[in-house]
Amino acid sequence: MSENALIINAEKCVGCQACVKVCPFGALSMQGSLAVVNDACTFCGACPDSCKFGAITLRKEEKKAAADLSAYKGVWVFGEQIDGVIQGVVHELIGKGRELADTLGVPLTVLVLGHDMDAAVKELLEYPVDEVIQVDDPALKHYASEPYAQVVADLIDKKKPEIFLAGATAIGRSFLARVAVLVHTGLTADCTGLDITPERLLLQTRPAFGGNIMASILCVNNRPQMATVRHKVMKAAEKDGGRNGSVVKMNAEGKLLRSRTKRLDWLPEITDTVNLVDADIIVSGGRGMQKPENFVLIEKLAKLLGAAVGSSRAAVDAGWMPYSHQVGQTGKTVQPKLYIACGISGAVQHLVGMSSADTIIAINKDKDAPIFSVATYGVVGDLFEVVPAMIRELGGEA
Repeated sequence: MSENALIINAEKCVGCQACVKVCPFGALSMQGSLAVVNDACTFCGACPDSCKFGAITLRKEEKKAAADLSAYKGVWVFGEQIDGVIQGVVHELIGKGRELADTLGVPLTVLVLGHDMDAAVKELLEYPVDEVIQVDDPALKHYASEPYAQVVADLIDKKKPEIFLAGATAIGRSFLARVAVLVHTGLTADCTGLDITPERLLLQTRPAFGGNIMASILCVNNRPQMATVRHKVMKAAEKDGGRNGSVVKMNAEGKLLRSRTKRLDWLPEITDTVNLVDADIIVSGGRGMQKPENFVLIEKLAKLLGAAVGSSRAAVDAGWMPYSHQVGQTGKTVQPKLYIACGISGAVQHLVGMSSADTIIAINKDKDAPIFSVATYGVVGDLFEVVPAMIRELGGEA
């Protein structure tokens, strides 16, 4: 395997300093009329493109897929955290990861990147995990795609897990693809199902072609087998005090922590209702609401029930509701205890996002609407009569 190298041709360099100005890491400087490179270089490739005289050559290392896949053992879960709080999707990944690890007869590890995360890491040991790898550094306190990807890729190269799972969240989706490129393996995004084949391969299932089919994907020739998993499609693990897990603290090399971006501030999403993904009860409206003004009925019912407000893609595409309320394949996947669908026909794309609800109540005038195929209780009727009646029954004014 050849190493990365930045080569500057002294005969071609004219000392124009264009490369010095374009380097985002300050890795280039001038010694007289010759550009020189220091250890801060990350081999990003910005400087060769800036040189009009062809004086700079970037030689990138060439990695080959690991020939001995048997060297890879164990199931890893990425312990996503925001402001020091472990996210709910991690507990779902632990639940599924435990099943996969037990089937393979290998340990389950949670990888946590952050700063001052000791309390959160200790709590993770109360779940059915065998090990928590903790990388603590101030540079990792807040998520940034470059250092997170570089640190994770370095750990994968060193520890060699056979399976690596992360949530299909904004964070998981943005950095795990980088990791896959760095370690030269595949990645299956937005999985709704995971299993182990008789050949000990990870069977990764995800919706395809607009949710009209479910694709089963295998990563046969490379490791680790990597997937992001949709939030709320798998059962969260419960605490298991009987397991004696351990914490392994590791440091990240300084060069892995370099980033071209810096977090200035965090503006959380502002909503007047309960968070959709975490809600126990959701009241959703679809095309049958007819116009945006009618969503006030959904909001009234949701408020009385302490519920979140959802919508179908049709309502979002029509401009009746913001995208943040969309439930479905291209929106949010939810798993509430109660889901009330009002005027939603039940296209397969919507069903993918809500069919895991414990109880589903569907209200629709069309007795043949697909939503009734997954509903626990179905009301064939005019939602503009049924929903106001529900509101009045709960003590509200329709």
